[in-house]
Amino acid sequence: MPKIVILTGAGISAESGLGTFRDVDGLWTTYDLNDVATPEGFARNPALVHDFYNARRENCLGAAPNVAHAALARLEQGLPDGEVLIVTQNIDDLHERAGSQRVWHMHGELARSLCAACGHRWASPAVTAPSDPCPACQQPATRPDVVWFGEMPYLMDEIFEALTECDLFVSIGTSGEVYPAAGFVRLAGEAGAETLELNLEASANARDFDTQIQGKATEIVPAWVAEVLES
Repeated sequence: MPKIVILTGAGISAESGLGTFRDVDGLWTTYDLNDVATPEGFARNPALVHDFYNARRENCLGAAPNVAHAALARLEQGLPDGEVLIVTQNIDDLHERAGSQRVWHMHGELARSLCAACGHRWASPAVTAPSDPCPACQQPATRPDVVWFGEMPYLMDEIFEALTECDLFVSIGTSGEVYPAAGFVRLAGEAGAETLELNLEASANARDFDTQIQGKATEIVPAWVAEVLES
């Protein structure tokens, strides 16, 4: 099992130009989340949902990993195999493009599509539409392979196991408001792990961490990684 489990949220990708739910003028503000990020919204208007995720996919493809992503990849490469696990709430692929090999996407991935009829998953094209057939069952039931509000995040059993066996839990760029991820720090801490928050500002659950460091992810994450690798 990994010795270091790192949870990343929207804050680590914000400096790459990928907006968060809370951005005043970002992509999210032009859509109602009930329309584009729930199973009910997809049932009502699948075309709107596909348009929204096509725009997010285009935004992601135009973004590049920043130095915080690169630092985490360097951490993984600088420690023995298997010691670092990234669990991300982000659906972008910036961790992978930066070089990280062990990344679990608990909320799915923009780069993947899912068949709502048979559950088959496949690499998504840049643009999708409601009429796109599933490669496995041929039904026109293509949806983004992302976890919407009201759906269960992926890999939860594996994540809980990793949290209870790690030595250090680090949260980077998360709000501390969205469960179950907001509960990870307590689970890891109760199992004996040290806990560290790296964030632009204190999160909603900042009191649950042993240590907090505040600042831009592109500044504090590389500094922390350098400290770990030097020690």
